[in-house]
Parts: sequence; structure tokens; C-alpha cells
Amino acid sequence: MKGVLYLVPNTLGNPDTTCTIPAGVTEKVRGIRVYIVENLRNARRYLKKLDREIDIDQLVFHELNEHTSSEEIPTFLREAMQGSDTAIISEAGVPGVADPGAVVVRLAHELGIRVVPLTGPSSILLSLMGSGLNGQMFTFHGYLPVKRPERIRKIRELEQEIRRKGETQIFMEAPYRNDALLTDILETCDPATLLCIAADITLDSEFIHTRRVKEWKKKKPALHKRPVIFLLGR
Repeated sequence: MKGVLYLVPNTLGNPDTTCTIPAGVTEKVRGIRVYIVENLRNARRYLKKLDREIDIDQLVFHELNEHTSSEEIPTFLREAMQGSDTAIISEAGVPGVADPGAVVVRLAHELGIRVVPLTGPSSILLSLMGSGLNGQMFTFHGYLPVKRPERIRKIRELEQEIRRKGETQIFMEAPYRNDALLTDILETCDPATLLCIAADITLDSEFIHTRRVKEWKKKKPALHKRPVIFLLGR
């Protein structure tokens, strides 16, 4: 019998796991011995936060990140094919969403391995929930282009989609480029367009506000090096 592939949520930076990670997740990881993770050190530290009694040295870890070759990935499910339950842990939030774990999940389906997502925090959904923007129709774009002309062109395209379909447009940026992206949004978008800025979600410094572009221009928040989700809507 094949093992199960569990998708284990991680925190969004809050050190108190009891605030964001259900107790059932902790109970589940106590019985799992094989993990697919982005960063070995961070994953080991996170599992210890969930349960100090977990013997980290008895666990098997496979690292999945930008350095992982495509040939390695099928070997990550070897234990699951042999009957051992396996888990994917993202660096933050839920595996498979804006996360490299999706490629392993797809492979698991091809191999007939049962996939079980566990409940946990998603910055994308939490920001949408808190925005007051259209939650029936929305699109997540991940990162916008790095080069400014292309980024501005993309922002204009997103605003056109809002006008045409009414869909909420969701995207993010590397924390050190947040302020530059915000400047481009405010200079490019119509003054009446709604912009939600959701920063530090689940942290004590959490900041989720939705205002029109013309109102944000009066007072821009400092976003440098903070995890932020941007949402545009009407």
C-alpha cells in the first residue's frame, strides 16, 4: 500500500504556532518521518516548534528549491511509493500555492499517491478576506515584472481587467522592492481604483487597509522589507 502525501502548512512568520497552525496538524506530523522542504534548517526548526519531542535526527528530508534538478524530484516520493507517509512543508503558508511543492503534488497524482492538504494560513486568501474586494472572482499573478516599463505595462493590464470583468487582481513583490512597486501603482492607476495593502499578515504589526489610489497618495505606508500582498479592485 502506498503512503499518503500530506501538505503541511507553515506560519507566515508568527513565532507562536498556536495562533495559526491547528492542533491537528501538530498531531499529524508526529507520525510522519519523510519531509520534502525548501530549506532544511528552517524546516527542522519549524518541526521543533510544533513539537519539541520530535526526534529530528530520525527524519528523512528532501530539499526542493531552485537548486533541485528535475531528475531528483521523482526520488522524493520513493518512500511514499513504498508505503511511508510523506509531507511537504512550504517556507511560509500552504504548500503548492505560489510554492515549488506543486510539482511534487502533480507527480503524486500521476503515481496514484493520495494527496491530503492540511488546513493552515495562506497570505493570499487572508489578504483577500480582509480586503473587502471581490471574493467571487479574483486572479493571483504572483510577482510582477522586475523591469519598470514592463511592470507599469502589467499594472495597466490588471486595471483593464478590473474594469472589464470586475475581478480582484492579486500580486506580490520581493520585500525590498515593495516601495518601488507601490510608487508605480499610485502613479499608474486611476485615482478611483481601490488598492488593498496587506502587510505582515498574522503578525503583531499586521496592516490590512483598502483605500482608493488617490487616498493612498496622501500618505504612503513604509513597506520596505515587509511581506506584502497587493490587491487591486473596484
